[in-house]
Amino acid sequence: MALPLEGRSAIVTGAGRGLGRAEALELARLGAAVVVNDYGQPGRDGTGEASAAPAEQVAAEIRAAGGTALAHTGDVADAEQARALVDLAVRKFGALDVLVNNAGILRDRMVFSMTEEEWDSVVRVHLKGHFTTTRLAAAHWRERSKATGAPVYGRIVNTSSEAFLAGSAGQPNYAAAKGGIVGLTTSTALALAKYGVTANAICPRARTRMTEDVFAGLARPDTGLDPLAPEHVAPLVGYLASPAAARVNGQLLVVHGGMVAVMERPRVAVQFDSKQETFTYDELEALLTPHYAGRPVGETFAATEVLGLRRERSGTA
Repeated sequence: MALPLEGRSAIVTGAGRGLGRAEALELARLGAAVVVNDYGQPGRDGTGEASAAPAEQVAAEIRAAGGTALAHTGDVADAEQARALVDLAVRKFGALDVLVNNAGILRDRMVFSMTEEEWDSVVRVHLKGHFTTTRLAAAHWRERSKATGAPVYGRIVNTSSEAFLAGSAGQPNYAAAKGGIVGLTTSTALALAKYGVTANAICPRARTRMTEDVFAGLARPDTGLDPLAPEHVAPLVGYLASPAAARVNGQLLVVHGGMVAVMERPRVAVQFDSKQETFTYDELEALLTPHYAGRPVGETFAATEVLGLRRERSGTA
């Protein structure tokens, strides 16, 4: 029986550790030939000497399990290095079929203390790093489709975060970049659908080097799989990369600990209409102030929805 991704090729960025590593291993397990990309800097803030070791180790792990993998150590936010990454997959495997964008760094600080460099560096790696590979992969698929006059096989899985959905006070740069990734994903999904390509985004919750502070108070279980293990996220990425997900496009999915939630676009909660040609200040005050009365200060529009996700398993809510 053929594997779901047999004969396909994939790129996974930021795949030397954590989520990216688990995703690369899962795609290989499903039959894909994988280019494992990781810049290899030891600091989660993007500092330290770059190293080929993390990407090489994961590629070696895939090959040891009987799969096909190559390592790439370029910076995906650099346009030329991103081009070299996509060219490597096309040259070695004949085409690129799947792109999983995962590379990122953290430089946390409250917005009133954040430096311009801290803002720029995080937005560069997360948002520009998603854009550069997406642009090149999209051009590759469009060219192939135009050459054959038919749709091609293409899958993009981007990595957003619940920091974008519910807010994160000490991460204005990270939250903004992750929100931008959702916008990039939905725009890409609309642009590439006619070529047979899908683009979706996930908001994973997992214990990795990036989140060691967030989950520091949550102990790992003595037995069994950690509910926050990246291995809970990887199967969804494998599914979205597969032929079975051909009709899943432009979606945002939250995933962690055996739970997948499909998010909706923001909906209108309540609408107010002016009684005259346009609103006056007094009329808005009379309508909106009572509407927000009693709400906790600092509650965002998304917080209630995210925290109130329905958990559906085995047909029960």
